[in-house]
Amino acid sequence: MNNKVADSCDHMDKVNQRIDGNTKGCEECEKIGSDWVHLRLCLTCGHVGCCDSSVNKHGTKHFKSTGHPIIKSFEPGEKWKWCYVDELFIR
Repeated sequence: MNNKVADSCDHMDKVNQRIDGNTKGCEECEKIGSDWVHLRLCLTCGHVGCCDSSVNKHGTKHFKSTGHPIIKSFEPGEKWKWCYVDELFIR
């Protein structure tokens, strides 16, 4: 992952400011009985997927299948966002 950080990006118009997670854990991992390391929330549709340190990488797979550009950490106390398209962290 790249270390670029910005206050915004051109894809912020895709963000639903009132989005909530569709599930408490990774949607796909819960269905197949797999574990995850950390969770990511899609800020377009509310999909909860596992991070790239997890075996299944469902967060990134969701981006590749939908094109939804921005996720945020779904971990307690973490506030960062990531734009897959621009490959940058958003404050």
